[in-house]
Amino acid sequence: MPALTTAHVLPIAMLIGSNIFMTFAWYGHLSYKSTAIWLAILASWMIALPEYMLAVPANRIGSAVYSAAELKTMQEVITLTVFAGFSVFWLKEALTWHHAVGFTLIAAGAFFIFQAKA
Repeated sequence: MPALTTAHVLPIAMLIGSNIFMTFAWYGHLSYKSTAIWLAILASWMIALPEYMLAVPANRIGSAVYSAAELKTMQEVITLTVFAGFSVFWLKEALTWHHAVGFTLIAAGAFFIFQAKA
């Protein structure tokens, strides 16, 4: 197994940060449904800028050690993980066993993506 470098770890941390911003940009306004839609859109765009400022360099840095498919797979797994926490703690929506099965199948798919190099 190769040694972990900044190019291995930094993109993961940056993708986690970018997904936190993007989840709030896309779904945070659902807690404020009485707010005008144009204001929700404006706020979402303002939140999305830091997301891009993390995601773009994360993919650029990560491409030194990960394939595009691996970076996308990481992003999707991180997105689901962040969203699961967000939906429970921010939106107060329960996760069910159906969600657990679906997330498990996605995790299995991610496992196979990373086996492609092995």
